Amino acid sequence: MAAAHSLDQLVQDRLRDWPQRPPGLSAKPDGRDGWLRGRPSDTPESNKPYLKLPGSDRFRTLPDGLWINFGGSVREPFVDIFAIEACSSLTNLLDKRSRFAPSTHSLMVVCAPVWLLAPVSSNDPTPRWKVTRVLRAPPVEPLVLPVRDIKVMYALKARHYEGFASSQVPHAHEYFVPMDALTAKDAHQSKAIRSLVARAASDANFLPTG
Repeated sequence: MAAAHSLDQLVQDRLRDWPQRPPGLSAKPDGRDGWLRGRPSDTPESNKPYLKLPGSDRFRTLPDGLWINFGGSVREPFVDIFAIEACSSLTNLLDKRSRFAPSTHSLMVVCAPVWLLAPVSSNDPTPRWKVTRVLRAPPVEPLVLPVRDIKVMYALKARHYEGFASSQVPHAHEYFVPMDALTAKDAHQSKAIRSLVARAASDANFLPTG
């Protein structure tokens, strides 16, 4: 139990070093990106964004890492998400994969007002709600939006990663890395990590033009 807690803490500490936009994803030419790192953040645990199924007020998905890209308009807003899950066992992996499996209904992301009103980071005093570009005024109630696109990176211990990589085929929205690569110091600056995350771009499946 202590070892699992220690690993969780290490993952959280490392992910706090990651920027507001997942490393490796390029900014849009029109500047319309609305990326924010939802988890982990410096706000209290109860105020961090989380995922849930429509109509559910109990069961929540709390990824180790969660990046939210707000898009659409004030009238029809949505989000794309990039999540990171550190899996300490194969059972843990199967449980977490099931939460992001393709479904006929959308996941919802829930952002508390206190989180949206807080600064983007210690280096950027801009209130988060302004970055979303889907809010006209400071929020007084939770912002609940449908998830349009999901990308998830799973980190596995070495012995699990080798076996999985040699025998399994990931789904289109899944990416896998060894745990050591995720927990390495300055992992977000790693060329290999950045290259892998770059493939999670929403336009990566289109032929570049111009």
